[in-house]
Amino acid sequence: MLDQVEIARILDILGNRNRRRIIDLLRQKPCFVTEISDRLMLSPKAVIEHLQIMEREEILSFRMDERRRKYYYLANDIDVMIRLLKREQLQTATRDESNRLRSALFQLRRMIELREELAEKLKNTEQAIDGQIRDITNLAQAALDNPLQTDILISLAHCDLTLDDLCELTEAPRDAVSDNLEILRKKHMIEQAGETFRLRDTHAGF
Repeated sequence: MLDQVEIARILDILGNRNRRRIIDLLRQKPCFVTEISDRLMLSPKAVIEHLQIMEREEILSFRMDERRRKYYYLANDIDVMIRLLKREQLQTATRDESNRLRSALFQLRRMIELREELAEKLKNTEQAIDGQIRDITNLAQAALDNPLQTDILISLAHCDLTLDDLCELTEAPRDAVSDNLEILRKKHMIEQAGETFRLRDTHAGF
């Protein structure tokens, strides 16, 4: 049984819509960071922050695959039931309430239809992204020195990231990531702005 402080922390976590979306996704299957990022259309950095919060509360855990990527899964699921107790008895539903109910049901139907359309578009986009990543991986075999450089560039294709973010995403040692970032910078593939790394514009001059 959770005490009031623990309940408050859990409710605070669930108060964030994106954390609820991550939990719903992990109910389906374990996922790694970039997979969650692609499916939910969130930046990898934001996904990492949400995962770390829920990992601290022991909602999530992870396991490593052969490439040492972290696959996150639900360590403890959450089932919340909230009841508002009123002293007075509920009144019999009026005709207006019945009309509002019918209107709400039709609105729900329209929302579900829209969700199905968006889900189909998202599915097609995910397939296109998977195909693009496969093409990039094939091209990288000739253009780059090792698979870590490919992982770094694909991560930066999602969004601009710091060295710590890239270490978390690639599951590689900090020195290895740092050395390969310098190599990619010399190859004019990336550039650095402060502590953040990003892909170099293809139109930028060497």
